[in-house]
Amino acid sequence: QIPLQVVFEDDDIVVVDNNAHPDTPGEVATTSARVVREVVQGYGSAIQRGIAETLDADLVCICEPDGTFDPDDILKLLPFTADVDVVFGSRTVRIFILSGANMGLFLKWGNWAVAKLTEVLFNTVYLSDVGCTYRVLTRDAVDRLRPGFRSTGSAFGYEMMLLTAQHRIPLVQVPVKYRPRVGQSSVTGDRRKTIEIGHEIVDRAIVRPDHPELARTVRQRFGIGEKARGRNQHGAIARQLVAVGN
Repeated sequence: QIPLQVVFEDDDIVVVDNNAHPDTPGEVATTSARVVREVVQGYGSAIQRGIAETLDADLVCICEPDGTFDPDDILKLLPFTADVDVVFGSRTVRIFILSGANMGLFLKWGNWAVAKLTEVLFNTVYLSDVGCTYRVLTRDAVDRLRPGFRSTGSAFGYEMMLLTAQHRIPLVQVPVKYRPRVGQSSVTGDRRKTIEIGHEIVDRAIVRPDHPELARTVRQRFGIGEKARGRNQHGAIARQLVAVGN
Protein backbone atom coordinates (compact mmCIF):
# COMPACT_ATOMS: atom_id res chain seq x y z
CA GLN A 1 0.00 0.00 0.00
CA ILE A 2 1.11 3.54 -0.70
CA PRO A 3 0.76 5.96 2.24
CA LEU A 4 -0.40 9.23 0.71
CA GLN A 5 -1.91 12.17 2.53
CA VAL A 6 -3.06 15.54 1.23
CA VAL A 7 -1.91 18.27 3.61
CA PHE A 8 -3.58 21.18 1.86
CA GLU A 9 -6.43 21.28 -0.61
CA ASP A 10 -4.25 22.69 -3.38
CA ASP A 11 -1.54 20.03 -3.11
CA ASP A 12 -0.48 18.19 -6.25
CA ILE A 13 0.85 14.74 -5.33
CA VAL A 14 2.92 13.11 -8.06
CA VAL A 15 3.83 9.42 -7.92
CA VAL A 16 6.69 8.50 -10.24
CA ASP A 17 6.36 4.98 -11.65
CA ASN A 18 9.97 3.90 -12.20
CA ASN A 19 9.30 0.22 -12.98
CA ALA A 20 7.17 -0.01 -9.82
CA HIS A 21 4.90 -2.88 -8.84
CA PRO A 22 2.15 -3.43 -11.44
CA ASP A 23 -0.51 -2.65 -8.84
CA THR A 24 0.87 0.86 -8.26
CA PRO A 25 -1.40 2.74 -10.73
CA GLY A 26 -4.46 1.07 -9.24
CA GLU A 27 -3.46 2.01 -5.70
CA VAL A 28 -2.78 5.60 -6.69
CA ALA A 29 -6.11 5.82 -8.55
CA THR A 30 -7.91 5.54 -5.21
CA THR A 31 -6.26 8.77 -4.02
CA SER A 32 -6.05 12.34 -5.27
CA ALA A 33 -2.51 11.73 -6.57
CA ARG A 34 -1.48 11.23 -10.18
CA VAL A 35 1.07 8.89 -11.76
CA VAL A 36 3.82 9.79 -14.21
CA ARG A 37 6.12 7.28 -15.86
CA GLU A 38 9.94 7.42 -15.90
CA VAL A 39 11.53 4.75 -18.05
CA VAL A 40 15.17 5.45 -17.12
CA GLN A 41 15.81 3.23 -14.10
CA GLY A 42 17.23 4.79 -10.95
CA TYR A 43 16.32 6.84 -7.89
CA GLY A 44 17.84 10.00 -9.35
CA SER A 45 15.94 9.57 -12.61
CA ALA A 46 12.66 9.10 -10.76
CA ILE A 47 13.09 12.15 -8.52
CA GLN A 48 14.20 14.38 -11.39
CA ARG A 49 11.12 13.27 -13.33
CA GLY A 50 8.94 14.18 -10.38
CA ILE A 51 10.62 17.55 -9.98
CA ALA A 52 9.98 18.28 -13.65
CA GLU A 53 6.26 18.00 -12.86
CA THR A 54 6.43 20.74 -10.21
CA LEU A 55 7.31 23.80 -12.29
CA ASP A 56 4.31 25.72 -10.93
CA ALA A 57 4.80 24.69 -7.29
CA ASP A 58 5.97 27.12 -4.62
CA LEU A 59 7.24 24.25 -2.45
CA VAL A 60 8.38 20.78 -3.48
CA CYS A 61 8.34 17.88 -1.01
CA ILE A 62 10.23 14.69 -1.86
CA CYS A 63 9.28 11.51 -0.02
CA GLU A 64 9.53 7.80 -0.76
CA PRO A 65 6.19 5.92 -0.66
CA ASP A 66 7.54 2.77 1.00
CA GLY A 67 6.10 3.42 4.44
CA THR A 68 9.40 4.37 6.07
CA PHE A 69 8.36 8.01 6.51
CA ASP A 70 5.34 9.44 8.29
CA PRO A 71 3.38 11.80 5.98
CA ASP A 72 2.43 13.88 9.04
CA ASP A 73 6.10 14.78 9.52
CA ILE A 74 5.76 17.24 6.66
CA LEU A 75 4.17 19.46 9.31
CA LYS A 76 7.58 19.47 11.04
CA LEU A 77 9.42 20.43 7.85
CA LEU A 78 7.15 23.08 6.37
CA PRO A 79 7.53 25.78 9.08
CA PHE A 80 11.28 26.02 8.43
CA THR A 81 10.67 27.10 4.82
CA ALA A 82 9.84 30.53 6.21
CA ASP A 83 13.55 30.92 7.00
CA VAL A 84 15.49 28.53 4.73
CA ASP A 85 15.14 27.21 1.19
CA VAL A 86 15.93 23.52 1.78
CA VAL A 87 14.76 21.42 4.73
CA PHE A 88 16.35 17.96 4.91
CA GLY A 89 14.99 15.24 7.14
CA SER A 90 17.24 13.17 9.39
CA ARG A 91 16.68 9.52 10.37
CA THR A 92 19.55 9.15 12.83
CA VAL A 93 17.99 10.58 16.01
CA ARG A 94 17.46 7.56 18.24
CA ILE A 95 14.07 8.45 19.70
CA PHE A 96 12.56 8.74 16.21
CA ILE A 97 13.92 5.41 14.91
CA LEU A 98 10.91 3.14 15.41
CA SER A 99 11.09 -0.56 16.18
CA GLY A 100 11.79 -2.60 13.06
CA ALA A 101 13.21 0.28 11.02
CA ASN A 102 16.28 -0.58 8.96
CA MET A 103 18.73 1.69 10.78
CA GLY A 104 21.41 -0.49 12.33
CA LEU A 105 24.79 0.76 13.54
CA PHE A 106 26.35 0.32 10.09
CA LEU A 107 23.87 2.67 8.41
CA LYS A 108 23.34 5.08 11.28
CA TRP A 109 26.96 5.88 12.03
CA GLY A 110 28.01 5.68 8.39
CA ASN A 111 25.46 8.33 7.45
CA TRP A 112 26.42 10.40 10.48
CA ALA A 113 30.14 10.21 9.64
CA VAL A 114 29.65 11.36 6.05
CA ALA A 115 27.34 14.11 7.27
CA LYS A 116 30.14 15.38 9.52
CA LEU A 117 32.62 15.12 6.66
CA THR A 118 30.26 17.26 4.58
CA GLU A 119 30.03 19.83 7.38
CA VAL A 120 33.82 20.13 7.46
CA LEU A 121 34.35 20.24 3.70
CA PHE A 122 31.72 22.91 3.08
CA ASN A 123 31.65 24.68 6.46
CA THR A 124 27.90 24.26 6.48
CA VAL A 125 25.20 23.83 9.13
CA TYR A 126 24.74 20.89 11.50
CA LEU A 127 24.09 17.66 9.58
CA SER A 128 23.44 14.18 10.92
CA ASP A 129 22.23 12.12 7.94
CA VAL A 130 23.14 12.15 4.23
CA GLY A 131 20.75 9.38 3.18
CA CYS A 132 17.36 10.67 4.29
CA THR A 133 15.21 11.23 1.22
CA TYR A 134 12.44 13.19 3.00
CA ARG A 135 12.93 16.88 2.22
CA VAL A 136 11.20 20.12 1.23
CA LEU A 137 12.58 22.72 -1.18
CA THR A 138 11.39 26.17 -2.20
CA ARG A 139 10.87 27.04 -5.84
CA ASP A 140 14.03 29.17 -5.84
CA ALA A 141 16.13 26.31 -4.46
CA VAL A 142 14.81 23.85 -7.06
CA ASP A 143 15.54 26.25 -9.91
CA ARG A 144 19.09 26.86 -8.66
CA LEU A 145 19.87 23.18 -8.10
CA ARG A 146 18.38 21.57 -11.22
CA PRO A 147 21.18 22.59 -13.66
CA GLY A 148 23.69 20.73 -11.48
CA PHE A 149 21.85 17.42 -11.29
CA ARG A 150 23.88 14.59 -12.84
CA SER A 151 23.32 11.39 -10.88
CA THR A 152 20.51 9.10 -11.97
CA GLY A 153 21.06 6.53 -9.21
CA SER A 154 21.10 6.26 -5.44
CA ALA A 155 23.74 8.97 -5.04
CA PHE A 156 21.28 11.62 -6.22
CA GLY A 157 19.98 12.48 -2.75
CA TYR A 158 23.47 13.22 -1.48
CA GLU A 159 24.32 15.08 -4.67
CA MET A 160 21.40 17.42 -3.95
CA MET A 161 22.74 18.02 -0.43
CA LEU A 162 26.26 18.72 -1.73
CA LEU A 163 24.98 21.15 -4.34
CA THR A 164 22.88 22.93 -1.72
CA ALA A 165 25.96 23.38 0.47
CA GLN A 166 28.15 24.37 -2.47
CA HIS A 167 25.74 27.09 -3.62
CA ARG A 168 25.32 28.34 -0.04
CA ILE A 169 21.57 27.89 -0.26
CA PRO A 170 20.12 28.30 3.26
CA LEU A 171 19.35 24.86 4.69
CA VAL A 172 18.52 23.04 7.90
CA GLN A 173 18.14 19.39 8.91
CA VAL A 174 15.20 18.26 11.04
CA PRO A 175 14.66 14.85 12.73
CA VAL A 176 11.83 12.77 11.28
CA LYS A 177 10.38 9.41 12.26
CA TYR A 178 11.85 6.36 10.54
CA ARG A 179 9.60 3.31 10.33
CA PRO A 180 9.80 -0.26 8.97
CA ARG A 181 9.44 -0.22 5.22
CA VAL A 182 6.91 -2.06 3.11
CA GLY A 183 8.74 -4.65 1.00
CA GLN A 184 12.46 -5.28 0.61
CA SER A 185 14.97 -2.51 -0.05
CA SER A 186 17.32 -3.09 -2.98
CA VAL A 187 19.97 -0.94 -1.28
CA THR A 188 20.00 -0.94 2.51
CA GLY A 189 19.00 -4.58 2.74
CA ASP A 190 22.29 -5.64 1.13
CA ARG A 191 25.57 -4.57 2.73
CA ARG A 192 27.52 -5.21 -0.47
CA LYS A 193 25.14 -2.93 -2.36
CA THR A 194 25.48 -0.31 0.38
CA ILE A 195 29.26 -0.38 -0.04
CA GLU A 196 28.84 0.05 -3.80
CA ILE A 197 26.65 3.10 -3.13
CA GLY A 198 29.48 4.55 -1.03
CA HIS A 199 31.82 4.22 -4.00
CA GLU A 200 29.19 5.70 -6.32
CA ILE A 201 28.86 8.72 -4.07
CA VAL A 202 32.61 9.33 -4.37
CA ASP A 203 32.65 8.72 -8.12
CA ARG A 204 29.58 10.71 -9.09
CA ALA A 205 28.94 13.26 -6.35
CA ILE A 206 32.32 14.32 -4.91
CA VAL A 207 35.39 13.89 -7.13
CA ARG A 208 33.54 13.98 -10.42
CA PRO A 209 34.99 16.32 -13.08
CA ASP A 210 31.61 17.84 -13.97
CA HIS A 211 31.57 19.49 -10.52
CA PRO A 212 35.13 20.88 -10.35
CA GLU A 213 34.49 22.99 -7.24
CA LEU A 214 33.29 19.95 -5.28
CA ALA A 215 36.16 17.85 -6.56
CA ARG A 216 38.77 20.51 -5.79
CA THR A 217 37.58 20.89 -2.19
CA VAL A 218 37.82 17.16 -1.52
CA ARG A 219 41.20 16.77 -3.24
CA GLN A 220 42.68 19.59 -1.20
CA ARG A 221 41.36 18.24 2.11
CA PHE A 222 42.59 14.70 1.43
CA GLY A 223 45.85 15.63 -0.28
CA ILE A 224 44.89 14.12 -3.62
CA GLY A 225 46.64 15.48 -6.71
CA GLU A 226 44.79 17.50 -9.32
CA LYS A 227 45.03 14.61 -11.82
CA ALA A 228 43.77 11.99 -9.39
CA ARG A 229 40.55 11.07 -11.13
CA GLY A 230 40.50 7.27 -11.16
CA ARG A 231 38.98 4.91 -8.61
CA ASN A 232 42.43 3.70 -7.49
CA GLN A 233 43.55 7.23 -6.53
CA HIS A 234 40.54 7.95 -4.32
CA GLY A 235 39.98 4.50 -2.88
CA ALA A 236 40.97 5.79 0.54
CA ILE A 237 38.06 8.23 0.52
CA ALA A 238 35.71 5.57 -0.78
CA ARG A 239 36.55 3.31 2.14
CA GLN A 240 35.53 6.10 4.52
CA LEU A 241 32.15 6.32 2.82
CA VAL A 242 31.26 2.64 2.53
CA ALA A 243 28.67 2.88 5.27
CA VAL A 244 26.52 5.33 3.35
CA GLY A 245 23.06 4.07 2.41
CA ASN A 246 19.68 5.52 1.43
